[in-house]
Amino acid sequence: MIHPGIVGTAPSAELLADWNRRERELISTAPNRNPPFAYPPLVKGTMAGQAEGVLAKKIAEEGARSIPSREHGGNCDIKNLTRGSTIWLPVYVKEANLSFGDIHFSQADGEIAFCGAIETMGVVTTRVTVVKGGVQKMALKNPLFLTSPVEPRYWRYLTFEGISVDESGKQHFLDPAVSFRNAVLNAMAYLQKLGYSKEQAYLILTAAPNESRINNIVDVPNSCVSIAIPTDIFSFDITPSAEGPQMAPRGKLAPCVGGKK
Repeated sequence: MIHPGIVGTAPSAELLADWNRRERELISTAPNRNPPFAYPPLVKGTMAGQAEGVLAKKIAEEGARSIPSREHGGNCDIKNLTRGSTIWLPVYVKEANLSFGDIHFSQADGEIAFCGAIETMGVVTTRVTVVKGGVQKMALKNPLFLTSPVEPRYWRYLTFEGISVDESGKQHFLDPAVSFRNAVLNAMAYLQKLGYSKEQAYLILTAAPNESRINNIVDVPNSCVSIAIPTDIFSFDITPSAEGPQMAPRGKLAPCVGGKK
């Protein structure tokens, strides 16, 4: 499902300041963490467009990084926000400064490999309507969208569950991130039984149109999260049988630039 990973409006000065405050507070709890909890404004190497002098300095010191999604939308990476969808966005500044970008040809729920979607060029054609007072009318704190009536649909999914116990055996309390990681690892292990390499399995789980669900987040101590792979994207049957998965050669990944794997 082709879609823009980024859809958003511009924040007000007050909202931008709040983003920087709360994200810096989070970073300060573990300033040397790798990877960091968040990324602050990039003072060195800032791309400020045609801005110069005082304005360029202000952009460098205050401009929010575009990695995460926030109240305005942004880098949400939602695969179902595709052709025919309708999205409602809050507006914080005059004329909104609506923007689109980061177009994906295909992506799984979760985009687990960070840059794990299939990136592509594209043109976004959209119709914009202003809903005056819409934030109050819809109780809109974050964007909401209506799925498309023409998005591709799959009917059979092989679904892998995960719970809130990490690889070391440590029990976590209703942690959906740990549960999702386990669901992905379980799916990777199964795909390798079919003959895929670990890297191939990883790419299938991040770039194919897989569905993920938080199935429950109330049954302490485990949340149950799943990742579901549409069986129809394969040219052979991947469902379990009494004989076990059918191992077969599944080709190889293209080498990286420089010939390194």
